[in-house]
Amino acid sequence: MKRMNIQKLTITGILCAIAVVGSLFAVPIFGSKCAPVQHMVNIICAVLLGPGYGLAVAFTASLLRNLLGLGSLMAFPGSMFGAFLCGVVYWKYREIMPTLLAEVFGTSILGGLAAYPVAVLLMGQSAGNLAFYAYIVPFLISTVGGAILSGVLIYALKKTGTLAYAQSFLNKQ
Repeated sequence: MKRMNIQKLTITGILCAIAVVGSLFAVPIFGSKCAPVQHMVNIICAVLLGPGYGLAVAFTASLLRNLLGLGSLMAFPGSMFGAFLCGVVYWKYREIMPTLLAEVFGTSILGGLAAYPVAVLLMGQSAGNLAFYAYIVPFLISTVGGAILSGVLIYALKKTGTLAYAQSFLNKQ
């Protein structure tokens, strides 16, 4: 039991590091830094580890990105909603396509709408007026890019049998 927790925590740390380093490849769109690698990590974490670990990775990566000056406060709603939702969808259905769509919906719609109160409370009213209208589209662009990247990667891992091996290895009792 302890060995499996250590292995899951190790993979969680590696995925978090990939998300933080991947944010160096962020593209600014309107008031948001779009980081598709974060969304790719969210989906991989959902498929390998589940919704709790995915949420933890999204929060930790967002926090580190902000502390290192690599992200904005919008990293929190822009990653956490999608990470949790795609984790829950994969946990329930065990299908890749609905998981990809859940990441896109969770990040772009739910995360974009949640960006409004974050912008109002933490960034000031002027940013809040912009956030309500301008964050759904940048989040959508970012998460679609990440979903495509992770979809290609996960389907390749699935085709070679590596995905099933990794999942069974991590979920041994």
